[in-house]
Amino acid sequence: MLRTTILKAARPSTAVSRAAFTTTARALGAGDTGAPPKTGGFGDAFQRRERAQEEMFIRKAEKEKLLALREKIKQQQDHLQQLQDHIDEITKDQGGEQN
Repeated sequence: MLRTTILKAARPSTAVSRAAFTTTARALGAGDTGAPPKTGGFGDAFQRRERAQEEMFIRKAEKEKLLALREKIKQQQDHLQQLQDHIDEITKDQGGEQN
C-alpha cells in the first residue's frame, strides 16, 4: 500500500501532462495565407486566384507564340511559292521535251 502511494506521488498526474502539451490555433503573420498547395492543401482563395491568373498569362503567351509561328510559316510558304513560280518561268523559256 505504501509503495502504490509513493508511485502515485512520484508520477505526474495526467491532467498536468496534458496541459503541458496543449496547442492553440496557428497564428498567421502578415502575408501568410494558410496551407500552400505544395503540401497537399488547395490554398486559400488568393492563392487559387493567383495561380489561375498565372495560368491564363502563360496560355495567352503561348497562344501569341503559336500565332507568330503560323504567320512565319505562311510567309515562308508564300516565299517558296514565289521561288517555284520563278523556276517555272525560267524553265518554260528553255523549251525541251518536258515543257
